[in-house]
Amino acid sequence: MLAYSKLSKKPGLFRTFTGLTVSEFDGLFASVEGKYPEHEAKRLGKRKRINAIGQGRPFTLELKGRLLMLLIYYKTYMSLSLAGFLFNLDQSNVHRNIKHLEPLVKMCIPLPKKVYKKAKRISTIEELLGYYPEMKAFIDATEQEIPRPKNKRRRRSHYSGKKKKHTVKTQITVNKKGLIIHKTGHDKGRRHDYDIFKEKHPKIPPDIERNMDLGYQGVQDDFPDMI
Repeated sequence: MLAYSKLSKKPGLFRTFTGLTVSEFDGLFASVEGKYPEHEAKRLGKRKRINAIGQGRPFTLELKGRLLMLLIYYKTYMSLSLAGFLFNLDQSNVHRNIKHLEPLVKMCIPLPKKVYKKAKRISTIEELLGYYPEMKAFIDATEQEIPRPKNKRRRRSHYSGKKKKHTVKTQITVNKKGLIIHKTGHDKGRRHDYDIFKEKHPKIPPDIERNMDLGYQGVQDDFPDMI
């Protein structure tokens, strides 16, 4: 099981996995911990809540472990099933942990934003440059390893010849500042990058320079006016 006590002893890996140094994480955790009681009281006091306060499932992970999992999830874009494997939780529990903690963490630090819906409504050059500094967008697919599927058909569909592992693949579009403009859901590791692009390409204004690797050969011919 992945835990703060283990990962914090390897500062290089810690920063790679979370995007923060150990001291930066500790500072963030202190801020989150300080705001947590008020955040929980507000969440549990919502009118639409069915269970009385004090009822419901308790969180398996302590607050520090949940914060660590959320940051790694955002930094690596791993699947919920892989996060569950790393933190010894089932997939629904991972989703519940992240969903409940997200609003509080966003009060303390900026988290990557998915703004592709707003990009369709760009109406001024100032807005355009806000999303696409220097008029550039970068598109690529990334793979995250998953446990070897038990189902034979799933083992075949998720086996990546490039990675020589079972993976899920996610296509991400970012601007020059690293802001996420578009992110697809998890796809089978066997699928080709361009195959995913043809089905789930981002809505990018035609004047934006699109930067892609050789895995996307054919885009300019098939999508000359990609909007």
